[in-house]
Amino acid sequence: MAFTSYTDLKTTIANYLARSDLTDQIPDFIALAEARLSRELRTRKMLVVARADTVAGIETLSLPASFLEMRDVHIRTNPVRSLTYLSPNTFFATARTTDSGNPLNYTILSSEIQFAPIPDSEYSVQMLYYVKPDVLSSTNPSNIFLVNYPDALLYGALGEAEPYLMNDARLQVWGALYDRAISTINVSDQSSEYGGQPMSMTAR
Repeated sequence: MAFTSYTDLKTTIANYLARSDLTDQIPDFIALAEARLSRELRTRKMLVVARADTVAGIETLSLPASFLEMRDVHIRTNPVRSLTYLSPNTFFATARTTDSGNPLNYTILSSEIQFAPIPDSEYSVQMLYYVKPDVLSSTNPSNIFLVNYPDALLYGALGEAEPYLMNDARLQVWGALYDRAISTINVSDQSSEYGGQPMSMTAR
């Protein structure tokens, strides 16, 4: 059956499992599959833009609660300036973390983004980041994963039933189908982003 809602997905999983004693566990299987997809997928469908303003003398901004991974950070000056990411070790060793001025670099620390130099005034910061979708529930019947990657979500949830199914031969099939779904999602996402670029010839 086609599944386009949380309720449909639970019914489909129940049909695949064919185990009436696992009905209460199905929401847990879905939640675990969503957590796995949040770790393993980084696609254009998961990108969002957020803006926030710095405060003069304050070197950090709180990241959105749904933040998974940063793609790009800009300061909306004229012209717009892209900030350079540095790992925390490099950031504190080489960036001007005690200076005040226009931010040039940033790093990610827990749930905050930290700038160097420390902003000397208010700057409009634009972040392009990968979002963690709102989890599916009876009050949130759909999300990015269900709309765009239903096969990966289904087979991921079925795979989370392994502790209850033990040596069930179907687990290997579901695992292979999940891996194939992730692989094709990544290939399709890369093709859609770069496939339209014109070919270039390099002289030898």
